[in-house]
Amino acid sequence: MHKKTNRGKEVKTYHFLPYKYNRHLLFDIGRIETLENYVLDDSLHQLSFYEIIFIEEGTGTLSIGDKTISLSKESIVFTSPGQTRRWAIEKDITGYVLFFEKDFLDLFFFDDLFLYRFQFFHQYVHPPALKPDEYFFNQCLHLIQTITQEFSCLLHDSDHLIRALLYQLLITINRLYSKTYNLQDNGVIHSDFQKFKLLLEKEYTVNHNISSYTKLLNISPKTLNRLCKQYSGLSAQQMIHQKLISEIKKELILKKSAKEITYTFGFSDPSNFNRFFKRNTGITPQQFQKEV
Repeated sequence: MHKKTNRGKEVKTYHFLPYKYNRHLLFDIGRIETLENYVLDDSLHQLSFYEIIFIEEGTGTLSIGDKTISLSKESIVFTSPGQTRRWAIEKDITGYVLFFEKDFLDLFFFDDLFLYRFQFFHQYVHPPALKPDEYFFNQCLHLIQTITQEFSCLLHDSDHLIRALLYQLLITINRLYSKTYNLQDNGVIHSDFQKFKLLLEKEYTVNHNISSYTKLLNISPKTLNRLCKQYSGLSAQQMIHQKLISEIKKELILKKSAKEITYTFGFSDPSNFNRFFKRNTGITPQQFQKEV
């Protein structure tokens, strides 16, 4: 499935193994309870690829960043690359897991924004999880089982069929996710908003103000704020702050010091960083570290 490397003594990182099936295939699928080397313990870790978990049975929690997701029958959980995770299993988890590299879809559709069109990936406002009804969950399982059947006998064009089925699955899930959290359908989202989301993932450590992004996008602050309000419910500056806080919390979970975070995220000094964090969370970085 994947291999792991250690970044110092901080967090394990698991990488995708593209030649598992003796061909370059940037997608994999399997049963959680039988998949070899699947990480299901309480160690802090992160993935360098996308993962969607379909839980048929079992209970517990999965911490993703600073959010704790309750695991239960017929639930779906999403992980984006670089998010820290930690399992706390109460009753054995069974179900399916699928994972893929960004290029599996991006290169085929010639679209760097492709995966940003799905609301459940790179999500730091709403929970990266769904609790659908039985009918919807079974719809997803039908697509998953069709993909699994294709994996049992890979042909020269199997990757195209798998990609098509994955695309159908992602769209189906995105519709429910958007409806559940009252989000705008990504099918009609303005391209400048999607570009802003992609820029935010790349620039958040160095660009903290809306003016930096409007210059890169060549649009006015008023236009960007209107788009952000329309598609996320937040202003552009609020989205920037939400992203910063989400990533800072990840570093605090890894026990990074205020001085280290100040340098990494481009704050002028630790006191400025501390004020920013408390203003946006209501607690100090030190209090947050004690609570997690």
